[in-house]
Amino acid sequence: MKKIEHIGIAVKDLEQANQLYSTLLNTQPYKEEKVESEGVVTSFFKTGESKIELLAATNENSPIAKYINKRGEGIHHIAFYVDHIEEEIERLQKEGFVLLNEQPKKGADHKKVAFLHPKSANGVLVELCEEIKN
Repeated sequence: MKKIEHIGIAVKDLEQANQLYSTLLNTQPYKEEKVESEGVVTSFFKTGESKIELLAATNENSPIAKYINKRGEGIHHIAFYVDHIEEEIERLQKEGFVLLNEQPKKGADHKKVAFLHPKSANGVLVELCEEIKN
């Protein structure tokens, strides 16, 4: 794992959260993106070498909506950048980690992503990210 790519924060109201984080970080989001397959709209802020990703549900059945209903707003996941996501998935499975998806899928911000089950990482949802190469 190369670095922390971003920290994902679940929010109820993306517009309100964008205003709050714009003030907090003294910068505007550089990108908003809808990920239909996950029922989420995201907003990204750069902070140093890492990013903050705000996630708001687009429907009540999305994973983010369910997360907020169960736990409230707050840190949802931590994402690590990897060079070769398929190799990292294989390595982690051999080490005993449980993955929520064994094959990477297209995520936001031009990334291939895979998630580790929180039970495998002391209650933390861990995301692996690799830049999609054209």
